Amino acid sequence: MITKEIYDEYLENLISGNRPRCREIVENLMAEEVDIKDLYINLFQTSMYQVGEMWESNQISVATEHLATSITESLMALIYPNIFSKEHIGKKAIISCIANEYHQIGARMVADIFEINGWDGYFLGANTPIKDLINYIDSKNPDIVCFSLSVYFNISELMLTLETVKSRWPKLTVLLGGQAFRWGGKELAEKYPKVFYIDSLNKLENFIKEMS
Repeated sequence: MITKEIYDEYLENLISGNRPRCREIVENLMAEEVDIKDLYINLFQTSMYQVGEMWESNQISVATEHLATSITESLMALIYPNIFSKEHIGKKAIISCIANEYHQIGARMVADIFEINGWDGYFLGANTPIKDLINYIDSKNPDIVCFSLSVYFNISELMLTLETVKSRWPKLTVLLGGQAFRWGGKELAEKYPKVFYIDSLNKLENFIKEMS
């Protein structure tokens, strides 16, 4: 169980850049067999949201935010052997950041939630050009495509990507998510058929279970 005391200590060490202590905390939780989703949602996601809010309010620097992201991604890699040992069910999802989007940790978490639920989660990373995205969708024929948007300034890229994908695959299920939607853009999910806005990893998992 991730108590408030554990979370507070983790966040303090994450912000101070104490990678060894953050790793030790995560390894201890894994040894206690804390649920993987609990780690992702109540430790990694919650702490990164808080780091983002601290950066937005000028409580921490860009450098501190980048280091916290780097530490979190390295800790996620510790859990991968457990994630990728799950039995797969033959379903496929492509998860991608929009072109000009360089914040990829949320999208990585999404890909891992798919893997935890037995899907093949193809994570394409940050700043994926539309042409390459289209080619990859063509090659994999996925059941779901997910787009991550962290910076609202890039909403026009998301609109272009949606228009391109939906004109070619009108029946393809598309999920939208990311911190940028705090500022707007949720209405895009109503513009196209089978496009859904997902605002949390818990809701994502419920959606995946309905599709499985």
